[in-house]
Amino acid sequence: MRRFVIIGHRASSTGDFKLDDICGGAGRLDVLLRSVNSAFFLSHALRRDVEAYLILQGGKDAPKTLRLRGDELRYLNPDERSTASLVRNALLKRGGEGELRASPGIYVSREDLEEVLDRLAAESELIYLKEDGEDIREVELSGDLTFVLGDDRDLSEEEERLLEGHPHRSVRLGPRSYHTDHCITLANNELDRRGL
Repeated sequence: MRRFVIIGHRASSTGDFKLDDICGGAGRLDVLLRSVNSAFFLSHALRRDVEAYLILQGGKDAPKTLRLRGDELRYLNPDERSTASLVRNALLKRGGEGELRASPGIYVSREDLEEVLDRLAAESELIYLKEDGEDIREVELSGDLTFVLGDDRDLSEEEERLLEGHPHRSVRLGPRSYHTDHCITLANNELDRRGL
């Protein structure tokens, strides 16, 4: 299983945003939506061995986490607007404690980044995608992997401290700075090439 944890520093934790304003009114939710597409879509297929965690830290109901499972996903289309609709519908669900299944393959919870990292560190290796990390082509990778990355902002010092509390490696994907969704595409490609 490969996992991607994307921190949406301003991404709306409520479903009260307009679908035609996912860039501004939803707190740059567009970055996370493109990341979902990069995580799951192949030509004419979905990756079934992928999970994506969207950590939503913006808005009055933050934090919230959306977990998307490739082996269960239905109704996911490659356009941002329909993905935004799935996210909005999940955020409008009222739930109590724990994780609520909002639609096939999409779960919503009140977990914050620390709780997500605690859970995932117990079952997979954490890889922090960071520009000054080791080159991914020189790093041995195997087994279950969880890639952690920010949206259009880097991880804050506090978020990096949370990550430091777990065994992890800092890895870069190349010599340039890439958009979040491009990082996910490059990581998927690297794992595909290695047969992982």
